[in-house]
Amino acid sequence: MMTAKRDHTLDTLLDLDGLTLVLEDGWWVKCRVWLVEPDEARPHGIRYELTLHDRGNRRVFGYDNAHAVERPGGRFVEQPREYDHVHRGAKDPGQPYAFESAGRLVEDFWKGVYAIVGEHT
Repeated sequence: MMTAKRDHTLDTLLDLDGLTLVLEDGWWVKCRVWLVEPDEARPHGIRYELTLHDRGNRRVFGYDNAHAVERPGGRFVEQPREYDHVHRGAKDPGQPYAFESAGRLVEDFWKGVYAIVGEHT
């Protein structure tokens, strides 16, 4: 009998839950991650909010799956509801994110954080 291989990067993602990390010059990161029952919105069974905030406490970047994002195409085009998404900017309503694994999500998030903070320091 063959069992599914465990994704150990999931433990890394789950360990981020509750993290608030203050970075240089007033930037800060907040992470919320928890397991949920897999469903159509979250087939991987993970709910997450990984966000970067600026000196004014505005969310300027983040990955989450708290709500579906609308895709362009008009009201007569059937659109799949995308829950995994990335926000790039304070006013970005979110762009679909192709969730591959917990490890890839963690890597993509920290790459984005370092890039954005690096541009402003």
